[in-house]
Amino acid sequence: MYCTRNITDDIFWVGGSDRRLALFENLFPIPRGVSYNSYLIMDEKTALVDTVDSSITRQFLENVYHVLNGRPLDYLIVNHMEPDHCANIDELMLRFPDLKVVGNAKTLAFISQFYDLDLEGRTVTVKEGDTLPLGAHILQFFLAPMIHWPEVMVTYEQKEKILFSADAFGSFGAINGNLFNDEINFDRDWLSDARRYYTNIVGKYGPQVQAALKKLSGLEINMICPLHGPVWRSDLGYLLEKYGKWSTYEPEDKAVALFYGSMYGDTENAVNILASMLAEAGVKDIAVYDVSSTHVSTLIAETFRCSHIVLAAPTYNMGIYPAMQNFLHDMKALNVQNRTAAIIENGSWAPVSGKLMREVLGEMKNMRILEPALTVKSAVKSGNLESLSALKDALLDSMK
Repeated sequence: MYCTRNITDDIFWVGGSDRRLALFENLFPIPRGVSYNSYLIMDEKTALVDTVDSSITRQFLENVYHVLNGRPLDYLIVNHMEPDHCANIDELMLRFPDLKVVGNAKTLAFISQFYDLDLEGRTVTVKEGDTLPLGAHILQFFLAPMIHWPEVMVTYEQKEKILFSADAFGSFGAINGNLFNDEINFDRDWLSDARRYYTNIVGKYGPQVQAALKKLSGLEINMICPLHGPVWRSDLGYLLEKYGKWSTYEPEDKAVALFYGSMYGDTENAVNILASMLAEAGVKDIAVYDVSSTHVSTLIAETFRCSHIVLAAPTYNMGIYPAMQNFLHDMKALNVQNRTAAIIENGSWAPVSGKLMREVLGEMKNMRILEPALTVKSAVKSGNLESLSALKDALLDSMK
C-alpha cells in the first residue's frame, strides 16, 4: 500500500524509512533509523528526483505507481549515485521502457560502474546551469562536486523555487509521519542527528560546501528537499546558519567537551575532577565522553559543536590509547580545526601519550593547545590538584 505526501500540488514525496537498519554505511549507528527521500514531479512530463535504497524498494515502487496513476515516467533525475539513492535505477528502466536518465557526465560513468545497462538513447547529459522543461515546471541543474561524491549535483525547480539538495541538508532519523520541519521540534529531536550526519558524512568537505552555498546564494529558495531527513519549508535561515558554521569549522557553541580513554578509571577520575572544577567556576553544559564506549561519530559531532575540547588518555604500548588514537585519526580525516584543546596524559612509566596527542593535533589547522598539559602517573594524587586547577584556569581564560 502506498504512503506518500504532497510537497506541493504537483510535487510528491515518494520515499520511505528504514527503522531496521542498525548501521548507516555499515559504520554509523542509527537507533532512530533513516529516511530515503525521493520526489515525483507531475506536469506535462513526469520526473522522479532520485530513487531510494534497495531495503525499501517495494514501498517506493508502490508510491511511484500510485502518484503516476497510470501515466509513464518520463525522466529520472540522478543527483547522487550512492547506492542508498541509486539502487532502483535498473528497476525503473525495466518498468518504464521510455524513461530517460538525467545526470552529468560523471553520473553516467558511475551508472556504468554499478550496473550492466544498455544506456544507448536513454540518457540526457546536463552541465552546469542547464535546464529541463517539464511543462510549467522547469528544472535547473548545478554541479556540487565532493558533497560528498565527485558526481553530485543539485536540482532547482524554478516555478515553485524548490531546491532538491541531494545529501546536503540531510539527517539521520526515520520520518515519523511528520515530513516537514515545521511539524517537528527540530532542536530537540533532530539537531544532534543532523549534526552527526553532516560532520561524519560531509564534514571533510567544508570548502566544497562553502563553494556550493555561494553558488546557490543567488537563487530564491522557498523549500529545501534533501535525500535524508525532514523537508525544509520554513526557517531556512536557521538551517543555512548551521551549515555555515559547520562548513567553516566555526564552533557552534562556546562549550567544553572532555573526551577520555581510561583502562582502570584513573584517567577518568582526573577528567571528572577537572569537569567539577569547571562547573564550580560557572561553566555550564559540560559534556564528558568515554571514547571506548561512545561511537566515534558522536565524538566527531561534538568536536564540531564545541569550542573547547579536553583529550585525556593513558600511554598504551608506547603509543596513544587505541580508542583515543582512532578518535584523533577521524578528527584529522574529517578536517576538524579552529578549536582550543587541553591535554591530560597518564602512564605508570614512560608516559608519552600527551606528546603524541599534541603531535596529531599539530597536524590539524588552527588548533590552539593550552598549557600546562597534565601528567598523571598511575592514579590522581593530591599533588595533581594544583596542575588540574591550572588547567581549569587556562580553559576559563581561553573562553573569555
